[in-house]
Amino acid sequence: TIHIAGTNGKGSVSNFLASVLQEAGYKTGLFTSPHIVDFKERIRVNGKKIDEKFVTDFVNNHAQKFAHLHPTFFELTTAMAFEYFRQQNVQIAVIEVGMGGRLDSTNIISPILSVITNIAYDHTQYLGNTLKEIAAEKAGIIKRGVPVVVGESDSRTNTVFIDKASEMDAPITLASNKLQATMGGVTDDGKQNFNVFKCGEPYYTGIKCGQTGKYQEKNIVTAVAAIEQLQRQGVNITKQNIYDGFENVNRNTGFYGRWQVIKDKPLTICDTGHNPAGIKYVTEQIAVQEYKTLRMVIGFVADKDINTILKLLPTNAVYYFCNAQSKRALPSPALQSAAANCGLVGNAYQTVKEAFAAANKDAGSDDLIFLGGSNYVVAEAIG
Repeated sequence: TIHIAGTNGKGSVSNFLASVLQEAGYKTGLFTSPHIVDFKERIRVNGKKIDEKFVTDFVNNHAQKFAHLHPTFFELTTAMAFEYFRQQNVQIAVIEVGMGGRLDSTNIISPILSVITNIAYDHTQYLGNTLKEIAAEKAGIIKRGVPVVVGESDSRTNTVFIDKASEMDAPITLASNKLQATMGGVTDDGKQNFNVFKCGEPYYTGIKCGQTGKYQEKNIVTAVAAIEQLQRQGVNITKQNIYDGFENVNRNTGFYGRWQVIKDKPLTICDTGHNPAGIKYVTEQIAVQEYKTLRMVIGFVADKDINTILKLLPTNAVYYFCNAQSKRALPSPALQSAAANCGLVGNAYQTVKEAFAAANKDAGSDDLIFLGGSNYVVAEAIG
């Protein structure tokens, strides 16, 4: 198994690694969360979603056995994924942490590689209020003697990882210290070009990636560093497998919802970024787009640090505040009034559908419509 933690980017890195491993001919399990539209997205073998009958049989067969343990939804899903991968005889499984790391229900595996993508503020009520505290929770996936790759370096958290790796005799790689990636143009078929440099020298040039967006630079660096480590451990991955894995990631793993173009004219894009760091990546990407008017269809869950997030959003946009269909959703009138305090102006709508329809009605063909703020908003936009 390969174990992947991090505040942002762990979904992208998990999918990149699974796609490359599939291209290399390995029967690959992939466990990610949350799902966007369909629960079965969480558990895949060679990109194919878990069989619905397996899901229902697993729940029916284990309901009584597990009842006295009172497992959470995620714990039950993790057990289901591991059993499915066992029955499917996968050769390698890519396991994304649900939240944190140290106490996460995935943290019972003995991986051949641990990956920590980055550290930012999210789930602070569970993981701690400082980056060091959050890093310590993520560092909980570092196992004795098992190599660990840390994606984005941060002077505030590096020592946490280096100290933990040293304590566990785990070889550590700080990916961004030796690898860099730069984004190029978009190909005719909608892929994004990236170039990877190692110690300043061209390393993987002309990677065509099925995932677009500037923030994928960091995720590609993390994935390439992880692949290098797997190669050192005897996992048979060729250079061509790497190029093909990045290019075919959407087809190979069914990955979507990250800076995804829904349609052109008006250019309509959705993204599942939902914490301050994720929203910052989104706003940086919006800043390099060309458009006449920016129209933002946004909704959030109530437990997010809304004021911090709202301060990051562009004030030059027209806003369409919406309620996602979730018990956790922040009511759109409350979002509208909090946004007004940050200089963000727009109307509140009962549903994502109504907000999206209003944005479409108002938009000219040269406008940019963005939908996001939570997985729930993206699910309704795509679904």
